[in-house]
Formats: sequence, C-alpha cells, structure tokens
Amino acid sequence: MSDTSLAQDFRKADWALVTGASDGIGRALAVEAAKAGYNVILTGRRTERLEAHADSLRRAHYVATVCITADLSDPDAAEALWTEAAKQGRIAVLVNAAGLGRSGPFLDPEGWLRESESVLVNVIAATILMKRALAHMAQNGGGHILNVASAAGFVPGPNMAVYAASKAYLLSLSEAVAEEAAKDAVFVTALCPGATTTGFFAADNAERASILTRLLPMAAPEAVAASGWAAMQKRRRVVVTGVMTKVFAFLPRLMPRRVTAWLTGQILRRRW
Repeated sequence: MSDTSLAQDFRKADWALVTGASDGIGRALAVEAAKAGYNVILTGRRTERLEAHADSLRRAHYVATVCITADLSDPDAAEALWTEAAKQGRIAVLVNAAGLGRSGPFLDPEGWLRESESVLVNVIAATILMKRALAHMAQNGGGHILNVASAAGFVPGPNMAVYAASKAYLLSLSEAVAEEAAKDAVFVTALCPGATTTGFFAADNAERASILTRLLPMAAPEAVAASGWAAMQKRRRVVVTGVMTKVFAFLPRLMPRRVTAWLTGQILRRRW
C-alpha cells in the first residue's frame, strides 16, 4: 500500500495528494509536485505503475513518496483514501486528476456501467476529496486544489454525454468553491485541457482520436500538467490549454447552444 522507507533521507516538505497518478496528466502532475519540492502521495488503480513512478520521483527530486492503491469508482474509496493520506501530515496540494469516460450513444444500454463509474470518479470522489481537503487546508494555513476538468465541460457532448456533463460539473464546482475558499487561503484551479495523448483515446477510441487530432491537435500530458501547475501557483481559477482548445471552449458564446451541441456531436461521432 505504501512506501516510505527512504523518507528520512529526503528534505522535509508538505505533501501533495495526486489522484490518477499512474498515467497521463495525473502522472505528469505528480512530477510537477515533486519538482516543486512537495512530498507526493500517489494514488491510482495500478500498483506496479504507482510504485515505479514513486521510485523515479524519489531518485530524481529527493522527495518522500507514498503509494495508495485505490479504485475511486468504489463509493467508499475516496473517504478511505483521504483518511490514509491525512496520516502523512499536512497536505498542502490536492490534485484531482483521476477520471473515467465513455464514448458512444447515451441510449446504449451496455454503456451504463462505465458511465456510472465515470460519475463516481469524476463527480462523487472528486467532491468528497475537495471537501476533506478544504477543511484540512483551512485549519492548516491554506493550500491549493487543482481539479483536472476538460474543455468538454464548456459544451454539450453528444456521444460522450455523461463524461462532458461530469466535467461541466467539476468546472462549475471548482469556480464556486474557489470563491468560497479564498477567505481561508485555499485556492482552487480548474485545468481544462483539450485532446491529450493519454489512454482515454486508445483502443476503441482510435477513430475518434484521429478526427479530434485533425481538429484539435493532441497535447502531451507533460505540457498540460506544466500549464496547469503554473496556473495553480498563480491562483488562476480556470485555465484552458492550447489555442484551438480555447476556441472550442468559447463556442457557446459565439453560437446558440443547440448549434454547439450539433457541432460537438459531429466531432464526437464514431463516423462522419
């Protein structure tokens, strides 16, 4: 579950809790946290990947690391994760990078399991961890919460409806809580990337990935993470990465939402 065997040899620092740290943007954000001098609590479902990444962070950045294997689609996992993480000491940064998504028609009955897991991870777990982190940080001198939302949160998402809706929720929640929490020196940032070269667009999403790549060039997770971390440090409340992604996110202000929904649906269809 955890690895703190070399903690005594490393510099003392506050902790950053990073969910989804075994892959993609979450993995890259764990690097950003370590580069900034934070000890890092890495959590995800893939124990071997977490432990290998934790080892590389310790060696490269001389920080302490703890690995907590957790599946946040389990309704009880977020509370258990926070309880375990808080044992390490002062958590000054929470990174909600864990996320699940499914592409395909909303009416497809076979998609419900994956969609329900998406809601549990993207909405329920993220909310629970935000609540626990906010209370903890407010009592311990403040901190930062970085939520990995998505440019999809700005627009309706036909053929990826639940995922887009969950990211819209996280974006709205982030902005609202940022306003509430600033008085307690807790600063909330929503990171809204576009198409990113992560596992989300692998396998059965390959055709859609090729369409998105033509319209919204794929970004590397490392570049997205660097932008998000820099925005968090500047206490920005929302950051959208990439020029074309910003145009995409701005669409609802330029045209009726029905037209935006139609256009987004065309982009996200399996076939034109």
